[in-house]
Amino acid sequence: MKGFQKLTLSYEALQSWLNAFQIETRVTIVPLTEASNRICAEDIQAKQDLPRFDRSAVDGFAVKSEDTTGTSQSKPFLFQLTERPELEDAGPRQAKQIWTGTPIPKGANAVIMLENTRQINDKIEVWNQATPYENVSRKGEDIKKGETAVQEGARLKPQHLGLLAALGHSEINVMQKPKIAILATGNELVEAGNQLGENQIHESNRIMLSAMCLELETEPLDLGIAMDDADDIKEKIQIGLKIADAVITTGGTSVGGLDLVPDVVNQMGKPGVIIHGVAIRPGMPTALAVLNEKPIMILSGNPVAAIVGFEVFGRPLVCKMLGMKKEEPRPTVEAVMARRVTAALGRKTFTRVKVFEKNGEILAEPISTRGSGAISTMTRGNGFVIVPENREGIDENEKVIVRMFASIEA
Repeated sequence: MKGFQKLTLSYEALQSWLNAFQIETRVTIVPLTEASNRICAEDIQAKQDLPRFDRSAVDGFAVKSEDTTGTSQSKPFLFQLTERPELEDAGPRQAKQIWTGTPIPKGANAVIMLENTRQINDKIEVWNQATPYENVSRKGEDIKKGETAVQEGARLKPQHLGLLAALGHSEINVMQKPKIAILATGNELVEAGNQLGENQIHESNRIMLSAMCLELETEPLDLGIAMDDADDIKEKIQIGLKIADAVITTGGTSVGGLDLVPDVVNQMGKPGVIIHGVAIRPGMPTALAVLNEKPIMILSGNPVAAIVGFEVFGRPLVCKMLGMKKEEPRPTVEAVMARRVTAALGRKTFTRVKVFEKNGEILAEPISTRGSGAISTMTRGNGFVIVPENREGIDENEKVIVRMFASIEA
């Protein structure tokens, strides 16, 4: 047994690791119907105005706004309904029925809502004054020709896809999904669904980390479980390096006699392990390595420590692999700490909390923890508060920023 002689600050570890390898991003074309949550691979400029023409924003009647000046409910004006395609040369107080999205007839510059009229034979009674271009969607008011509709590196949400479809796109260039191979190590591990022997546990980290990869639109590849055997670990990591762009291992990274993974990685090539031991809690035994120009993340076998390790190092890695210009953080909310929490000085501590609203105030209640293996602290909570390395805790009623992994509870 040997302890960690040095713990590296998390941001220093991340920068050292990311600077140790180059990522070659790849682009692929997909239909818009398959582009949801993918990363846009180029700036997309609008090739036309949107809308392409002045159009009605409501069902109603197209008029010249100046013809409505002075009308009121006590003194309504009568407008003659016309079938003419244009009002440009029509006489005063002419109106043409129009529907939402229909082009505004030439000569008209406003639309009276159907609800603000009453039809009397071939005339309508109008009692609302209309300002110029009231209820009119102007040409190019949504986006003008030549403007950037979607930026490179944007994660494509439904609104992006709707805008691109409205501009006439049926497909789009996106970043190809990186492949991340995931390996669990440990003699005590048994596949979920299989019967347990004495002192054995069901392995859960692979499915959990796979889900976190899928959440970020990467493709997880399952390397299975390796025994606490150097040859077995080496063989499976080599497979991962052949089939994937990055490898994640869990377990076997602390300082015990069977914690073999960092040593195995170092024996496989250079530069090998770059960082081993990070000033975070949970997740201190995390190691970061590079082999064959591919990143390897060696995470703790304890589930919450593995989650935290992925949050700190996996999310930035994926963002780099996807060619994003900056890290994509989790949503945050400002809350008031419901009670004091303590932390170890010198380590960045990830405190799980339950965020809820009470009497109009957003509160963060710390979740009682029983170590980094207590995965239920993640299901009972919906976010985490980071206590910086230079703090020994957070006081009750102190305002904090919570990184959310689920919605706020009412």
